[in-house]
Amino acid sequence: MTKLLKFLALFAVAFSITFCSDDDEPTTKDLSLNISGLENLGSDYEYEGWIIVNGAPVSTGKFSVNDNGVLSKTSFKLDYDDLEAASTFVLTIEPVVGDVPAPSDVHILAGNFSGKTGKLSISHPAALGNDYKTSSGKYILATPTNGSDTNENSGIWFLEITGSGPAVGLNLPTLPAGWKYEGWAVINGKPVSTGTFTSLTGVDDFDGFSGDLAGPPFPGEDYLVNAPAGLTFPTDLAGGKAVISIEPVPDNSPNPFLLKPLVGDIPVSAIDHTTYSMGQNLSFPTGTVSR
Repeated sequence: MTKLLKFLALFAVAFSITFCSDDDEPTTKDLSLNISGLENLGSDYEYEGWIIVNGAPVSTGKFSVNDNGVLSKTSFKLDYDDLEAASTFVLTIEPVVGDVPAPSDVHILAGNFSGKTGKLSISHPAALGNDYKTSSGKYILATPTNGSDTNENSGIWFLEITGSGPAVGLNLPTLPAGWKYEGWAVINGKPVSTGTFTSLTGVDDFDGFSGDLAGPPFPGEDYLVNAPAGLTFPTDLAGGKAVISIEPVPDNSPNPFLLKPLVGDIPVSAIDHTTYSMGQNLSFPTGTVSR
């Protein structure tokens, strides 16, 4: 009887040790996203989340967004210790083909964890770093690259006419790596690029619609030749729209990206070489992250 009791006592101790072992400690934990305002990136790009753990990025997983802005996945299972130690969440745009196991330069949203949650915005320093509340823009209609006073309403230049001549028309913050500004004129409902740029005081990277002469040292374009399908150049931009967008590099689409901090209706009665103003358009994606 004594031997049986000793055996049962040893069995009970062993069972207790096994039951209370580290194997029952949680090893994974869910990260959840609630984000609105993102757009469909097409078939070549996707979104990827990252948590910053002791200064290093750890992928939380990839997802796409449909035409209604709905995320294909909102919950991601991660290492428990990594998620508990994470200080920041960052959302990037990554190529579907040729992606590397590190974040791209295209950081669109970020936020710090405060307890179990974090607020995500473009203004976080790990994203674009600005809320664009001080942005402003001015433009004129003119066609300086054809060298004559004709078809002047067929060009748009993001500058201001002052008493001393052309001056900077855009007030925009310097962009981080992974992003460029792009100008647009919406012609008969179709957005047509003026080119991308990072400097507000210099020519942009495109002049494929312009004439043979040099334009002013500011972003802009004359719509004189090589019209896209469905349009005819020269044209009249009056009644259209002027837009400044923020585009990822590399760009995911020939159309304006979802970030458009400046938009302006070009007056129906617009007169060339007259300064017009653009308004702020601060409808940017936002969201929360939870752990």
